[in-house]
Amino acid sequence: MECFDYSTAANTFPSLAGHVSGDAAHVRLVHNTDLVFTVFRILPGPTQQIVRRWVDEMVRGMQKFVGLYPHGIRIQTLSEYGDYCYYVAGTVGHLLTDLWHEHSPNVGKSEYEHLLKKCEAFGEALQTVNILKDIAWDVEHENAIYIPEQSLMTHGSSQKNLLSPARVNQNRAALDSLIELARSDLDDSLEYLLLIPRLAVPIRLFCILPLLFAHATLRELENSTAMLQSGGSVKISRDEVKSLILAGCVSVLSNRGVRRLTKRVQRGPFVLGTLH
Repeated sequence: MECFDYSTAANTFPSLAGHVSGDAAHVRLVHNTDLVFTVFRILPGPTQQIVRRWVDEMVRGMQKFVGLYPHGIRIQTLSEYGDYCYYVAGTVGHLLTDLWHEHSPNVGKSEYEHLLKKCEAFGEALQTVNILKDIAWDVEHENAIYIPEQSLMTHGSSQKNLLSPARVNQNRAALDSLIELARSDLDDSLEYLLLIPRLAVPIRLFCILPLLFAHATLRELENSTAMLQSGGSVKISRDEVKSLILAGCVSVLSNRGVRRLTKRVQRGPFVLGTLH
């Protein structure tokens, strides 16, 4: 966190992190930390304070989990999963909501106070859906397992058998609690979106598309075991992505339209006829 206070710390950080390995985009970001903080320092003072507050919260939380699991994250309970999701995604919901309030004339005190009640769910819903669809990837490429060991053991499996073909039914049953959590958080996320004033069009557009993609992905997850197979993942089709972008942009100003579109996506694949 010294990079926030001292430009010299930000400037020297890339050389100190030269040994970092992992996803190429993440490594490139670390190697350009100095540029990130150069941009950060030209932001307005209140914006800097908001960013720093929530980045600090996220970093402290991630330090906690790296300390608990230095050889790869292995979430043990649903409660611990909730803590993890708060630090990596709930904080993002707070960050965005604070920025809406700071910069949008349409998000006043009343709107802000209502959004705060749902903002953690907005971030955490997207995180849980991403975790569920990328279970195999996280195991095989990130050495991380976010499916609670307690849930797996309750259904006759374990984290070491998470991708075992012989335990696929048990492993799938262990996901039900996370799927239900994602569904509940997505419901709250929809309410979050609808609380954003209609005049705040860019903010509503920013929110609606990832939520529609998440609803569609969760729908597919509920009837799949692909994410529990080596190399497997769950994705929605490109045609559905294109259809959701178009329909989401058209519907974004109508709360009734957004609700109807969301319910339609939950029922089955949403592909406009002109895209076939």
